[in-house]
Amino acid sequence: MKKAKGIPIGKVERASKFVKTGAKVGANYLKYYGDRIINSEKDAKNRLNNSNASDIYDGFKNLKGGPLKLVQMLSMEKNILPEAYVDKFSLAQFSVPPLSEALVLKTFRKSFGKYPSELFDYFESKSINAASIGQVHRAGTKGKKMAVKIQYPGISDSIKSDLALVKPIAMKMFNMKGENSDIYFKEVEKKLLEETDYLLELNQSKEITKACKHIPNIIFPKYYKYLSSKQIITMDWMDGVHLSEFVKTNTNPEISNKIAQTLWDFYMYQIHKLNKVHADPHPGNFLVSKDNKLIALDFGCVKKIPGDFYASYFELYDKPMLENPKLLNKKFYELGLLRKDDTKKEIEFFTSIFKEMFLFFTAPFNQVTFDFSDENFIQRTAAISEKYMKNSELKSMNGNRGSKHLIYLHRSILGLYNLMFILKASHIEIRNFE
Repeated sequence: MKKAKGIPIGKVERASKFVKTGAKVGANYLKYYGDRIINSEKDAKNRLNNSNASDIYDGFKNLKGGPLKLVQMLSMEKNILPEAYVDKFSLAQFSVPPLSEALVLKTFRKSFGKYPSELFDYFESKSINAASIGQVHRAGTKGKKMAVKIQYPGISDSIKSDLALVKPIAMKMFNMKGENSDIYFKEVEKKLLEETDYLLELNQSKEITKACKHIPNIIFPKYYKYLSSKQIITMDWMDGVHLSEFVKTNTNPEISNKIAQTLWDFYMYQIHKLNKVHADPHPGNFLVSKDNKLIALDFGCVKKIPGDFYASYFELYDKPMLENPKLLNKKFYELGLLRKDDTKKEIEFFTSIFKEMFLFFTAPFNQVTFDFSDENFIQRTAAISEKYMKNSELKSMNGNRGSKHLIYLHRSILGLYNLMFILKASHIEIRNFE
């Protein structure tokens, strides 16, 4: 794979990359309009999706940072995005052009005043994998095998300008109006900036791994503060295969269920006992060891759940609450899902949407055990989204809905459901640790 000698960090330079990518997507649509005249709509649409997915990924992979993080997040939306996008965007989890050795050495020198050879007994200059914000190298010292994650230069500085370019597209996609929309973009910006602070990640990693080490069948790497900085984080090298690779080869459903139960318990303990959660639940952040233990990595994106929000939100996980119109209405206002300036029509419309969404979200929590391998359950996400996105009435309504805390909490829960589904977890005990 070709190595990156540098990353565009100036606003103008990065904006031009967005414009070029947009132009390619526009050209793809022109081709599509002609294609569907002489070919079937299905074939033409498939070619359009494949072309757009490739052009967007190719345009963003060299920008790295916010744009690449965005496609990584979208790759988890298997029931919303066409398959072509999911397949291509999934590459952002593991495989993007790595930094050149010169940039790696420069980053070390800037962080520690020393080169890797002065800090480690050995350091492999070729990265093991490269993702949206950083890349990982193998190293070792004092007999310990280590993983060293190095952040791409200029990523932190580019995030605000990148989000400004993405904002108009996102507002159109989610039917958001200008008023109060900034709170959602500020939340995303805040979390992305936190992910570029590796000293914060170091502290979050130590805190959560210490609190969760008692959970059966899960292991965590040890983190090394003296070999870490704001742009570099060093931890134990963990031998294992990514979750997505494990499910391709594993033929024992008991092992899958055991790993899935561990994953469920890990998330429920974080949410209900720690009031925070590992909010980046894609397969690249979890490994399976040779003895079939779950290995949890990457605590750069951790969402803290405020107490007042937690209380209002999780009361809705009690099914009788969802069937009580008066109490349901009260909670929807508390969570910002309904607004004081809503018309009667908007209240009825959004109450219907969010009640249906919560009935889906809460289904596992109202049973003793749950079968996450049921395709009908996981496909309900797509069905609900499609049902309302195609609703012509929605376009005339204000889509600014809900507390900012819903963004990463729902991302975590949906991501967890997807991980459980790919594990084909069929008999999970719903332990909530409340």
